[in-house]
Amino acid sequence: MTLYDHVHNRRAIIDRRRLTEVMARALAEAPAEGRRLAVAAVLKTALEDGRAEIRRRIHATPGRGLELASAQSFLTDQILRLAYDATVGTLYGRDNPSAAERVCLVAVGGYGRAEMAPYSDVDIMFLSPMRQTAWVEQVVEAILYILWDLGLKVGHSTRTVDDMIRMAKGDLSVKTALLESRYLWGDQALYDEASRRFQAEIVAGEARTFITEKLAERDERHRRMGDSRYMVEPNIKDGKGGLRDLQTLFWIGKFAFQVQTAHELVEKGLFTPAEYRQFQRAQNHLWAVRISLHDLAGRAEERLTFDVQTELAARMNYANRPGMSAVERFMRHYFLTARSVGSLTALFLTHLEERFARSTWMPKLKRRPRRLNGFRLAGGRIEAPTDDFFAEDPVRLIELFQLADQEGVEIHPMTMRQAARDEGLITEKIRQDKRANQLFLEVLTSPRDPETVLRWMNEAGVFGRFVPDFGRVVAKMQYDMYHHYTVDEHTIRAIGLLSKIEKGALTDEHPLSTVVMRQIVSRRVLFVAVLLHDIAKGRGGDHSVLGEEVARKLCPRLGLSTAETDTVAWLVRQHLLMSATAFKRDLSDFKTILDFVEAVASSERLRLLLVLTVVDIRAVGPGVWNGWKAQLLTTLYNSAEEVLRLGHKQTGRRERVEQRQKRLQQVMGWSDTAFAPYATRFPDSYWLAEPTDVLAANMALVADADAANRPITIRSQPDAAGTTLVTVYTADHPGLFYRIAGGIAMGGATIVDARIHTTRDGMALDNLTIQDPVGGPFDEPDRLARMEAAIRDSLGGKVRLADRLTARPLPRRRQEAFRVVPQAFIENGASNRFTVVEVNALDRPALLYALTYALYGAKVTIHSAHVATYGERAVDTFYLTDLTGEKIDSPARMRALEKRLLEVAAAPGQKVPEAAQP
Repeated sequence: MTLYDHVHNRRAIIDRRRLTEVMARALAEAPAEGRRLAVAAVLKTALEDGRAEIRRRIHATPGRGLELASAQSFLTDQILRLAYDATVGTLYGRDNPSAAERVCLVAVGGYGRAEMAPYSDVDIMFLSPMRQTAWVEQVVEAILYILWDLGLKVGHSTRTVDDMIRMAKGDLSVKTALLESRYLWGDQALYDEASRRFQAEIVAGEARTFITEKLAERDERHRRMGDSRYMVEPNIKDGKGGLRDLQTLFWIGKFAFQVQTAHELVEKGLFTPAEYRQFQRAQNHLWAVRISLHDLAGRAEERLTFDVQTELAARMNYANRPGMSAVERFMRHYFLTARSVGSLTALFLTHLEERFARSTWMPKLKRRPRRLNGFRLAGGRIEAPTDDFFAEDPVRLIELFQLADQEGVEIHPMTMRQAARDEGLITEKIRQDKRANQLFLEVLTSPRDPETVLRWMNEAGVFGRFVPDFGRVVAKMQYDMYHHYTVDEHTIRAIGLLSKIEKGALTDEHPLSTVVMRQIVSRRVLFVAVLLHDIAKGRGGDHSVLGEEVARKLCPRLGLSTAETDTVAWLVRQHLLMSATAFKRDLSDFKTILDFVEAVASSERLRLLLVLTVVDIRAVGPGVWNGWKAQLLTTLYNSAEEVLRLGHKQTGRRERVEQRQKRLQQVMGWSDTAFAPYATRFPDSYWLAEPTDVLAANMALVADADAANRPITIRSQPDAAGTTLVTVYTADHPGLFYRIAGGIAMGGATIVDARIHTTRDGMALDNLTIQDPVGGPFDEPDRLARMEAAIRDSLGGKVRLADRLTARPLPRRRQEAFRVVPQAFIENGASNRFTVVEVNALDRPALLYALTYALYGAKVTIHSAHVATYGERAVDTFYLTDLTGEKIDSPARMRALEKRLLEVAAAPGQKVPEAAQP
C-alpha cells in the first residue's frame, strides 16, 4: 500500500500530469523574466482548486479525519513537486550538472508524516551534498518565492548532510522533525545517504535517551496546557489526550524500533491489534475535529473554544438527544477519545518496558505490600493474576483500587485494560454488596491520595459503573465560561483538594478551612457530599434538588447512618447557599446573617458547608479562587458562627457600633474631643458595614481631605486579597454612584463590591473593591492613576460617559457564544431596611454603569452594590431605598423598576423578557 492509497479520487484534488503540460505551455509563452510568475500563476489556480475540492469533502464527509489530513498533504506534495520540476528543469536548468549541483526536497515534521490540516505549516528541508553553490541558492530561492507567491506558510531550512547530523545531535526538536522526514522530490541518492547516516549516527543506541527526553517533553507540555484531559476548552493538538500524545507514541516506536508506519508497532509488540484499532480511531477522530476546526476558523486554530464548539457539532453531524444537546454530545465524544489516548499511552509504555526489560527510566518497586488478597505484583505495580480473575469475583474490581490506595502502588496498565474490559461485571447485585460498598468508601475517604485512585477508577470505567449516577456525568462538559473541567473531573479534583486541606497541605491558602476541618465530627459525610454535590448536573432541573434525591438513595447503600444521610442530603441541596450569600448579599446587614444561620441551623453544618464551598470553588479551575472570595466567606463564617454560638444574646446594634468606634479611636489615637464630632457624622450602618482597617483608612483620608478643603478625594489601595480598595470622598449628589462606576469602567477596572455611605453633613464616602476584568489584581500604579483620572473626569462632567463607554471594545467572542436570559428579582424580605434587587445578565463591559444609571433614572438611592461573575454570567445585587429612605414596596413602581433593569440587562439585539407580576 502506497502513502496515499486511502485518499479516493486523487486526481479530483490535483492532476500533476495534466498540470505539467499546462505548466510547459505557460513557460513556453512567458518571457524569460516572467517565467517564475507564470509558474506561480498555474500553481495558484491548482492550489485553489485543490483546496476547494478538499473543503467540499470536509463538509460532505467530516468524519474521515485521516483521509482528509492525507488529502491536504497529497495536494501540497504535488504543488511542491511541480514547483521543483519547473525550477530545476526550466528556470535554472543544467545540461551537465556538477556533483555539487544536486538538491533534494525533504518533507519534515508533521508534513513528513503526510498529515496536514488546511492551515498547517509546510515544513521542508532543502538537502545539498556540500556547502551551497550559487546554483543551489538560486533553486532554493526560486522555489521559496513560488511558495510564498502561493500564500503558503513555509518552515524551511537548507542543510548539507553534515549540517543535518550535527544539528540533530544537539536539538531534540530537530531530531524529532528529522525522524519523520520523508523523501519528497529531487536527488533520491542524497536523501538515502542522509537517511542512512541519521539511522547510524543519531538513532543507533540512543533509544533510551530519546524516550526519556520525549516523555519529559510531554510532561512539560501537559503542565503548560493545564495537565488535564478534561479542560472544557481543550487544545486538540498539544493538550493532554490530544494529537501530540499519539504522535509521541509513534515517535518513540519509530526511534526505538525503526518502524515506518504505526501499523508496524503491532508487529514489534508495542500495540495489540485491538490497541492499534483504538489508536487509529482516536487519531481519525482528533484529525477530523482539527480539520473542521481549521476550516471553520479560516486559520491555524488548535483550541476548541466555546464560540466554535456549537458550530463544529453541527458540521460534524451531532444531533440533540434527550438530556444532552448536540454540542454536549460532540464534546463528550472528544473527552472519551482523550481518555482513550491516555489509556493507550499507559499500555504502550508498558509494552515498551517489557521490551526494554525494566529500563532505568521506568518506576521501580519501593516496598512489598503486606497482603494482596490474590492480586500480585509486577514491576512494582499491582496486577490481576489471570484473565478471569474479575469474573470469578466482580467485587475485586473495587478491591483492586482499594489495595492500590492502601499499599501505595500503581495499577499495571494491562490490569487497567482488563478492568475496563470487565467493568460490565458490576451489576446491581455487586452495587448492593456490603463489602464492595465498604471498599469504595475506603477509597473515597482515604487519608492518602483519593484523587489519584478515584481518577484511575474513572479511567477504567469502574467508577461510573459502580455509581451509575456518577457515570451519567462522566465526560460531561459544563457549557459555560465559569467551569474549566468536565463534571467528573471537577468532582475528583474537589475530593483531592479536600484531602489536601485535611492533611494541612493548603494551610497558607486556606487557613480557616484547615482549622475547621479538624473540628468536623464526621469526615466521611463531607467526602460523600463532595462526591455528590454536582452528580445531578445536566438532568434538566435544579441539580441541587435532584442531587439531594440521589444522596438519599446512595448514602444508605454506602453504609452511612440515617443521620449522616440527612446531613449529606442537606449539604448537596444547599451546597451553593454559602457562596451565594457571601458573594451576592450585604454581609453588614445583620438580617443576611440571621437568614443564613436559620438555614444552616448548626455549627457542624456550618463547618461542613464552608469546606465544601471552598473545594467546590477551587475545583472550578485555575484563577477562580482569590483572596477576595476567601475574605467574604471568612466574614460570613465568623458572623454566622458567632450567632450560632451566642444565639439571640447577640450584642445590640448600638453596642456594636460603640465597640467599633472605641476600637477605631484607640487605633488612630484621637482624643475624645476630636473623635466625637467625627463619629457623629456617620450613620450606624457605616460603622457596621466596614472592617476596622477600612474605617481607619477612611478616617485618615477624610481628615486629610477636610484639612486641605479638596472638593474630590480619590485614593486607591491594593490589598493582600488580590483586590484594590478605591475610596471616593466628595459632596453627595444624585447620580454620584453611576458616575463613579462609569469612571472605573473607563479606567479598565471592574467593581466587585461597593459600600456607599452618606454623612449627616452631606458628604459621600464610597468604598469600592475593584479587580481587572478577568478577576486578577488591578494594582499597577500607572493603571490606578489613569483610573483615578477617569473618575475625576466623570465626576466633573468632563466626559460624556455614554459615548465613551459605548466606544469601548465589545464583549469577547467567547461570551457571545452564550445566551443568558436577563432576569431581575426584587425582594423586600431579605433586609429589614432595604429593598434588595438582583440582576442576572450576560457579562459585558460597563454593565454595572448601565444598571446604576438606570437606577438613578428610577429615582432610587443605592446603599450598597455587590458584583459576582460566573464566567459569562454577571450577577449584580443592589440594596436600595427610595429618595426618602424607605423600602420600595409599591407594586407599580416595582414592576416599572424591573422592566427598566431588564431592558438594560439585555445584550444588544436580545429580546427583553416581560417583567414578572408582583
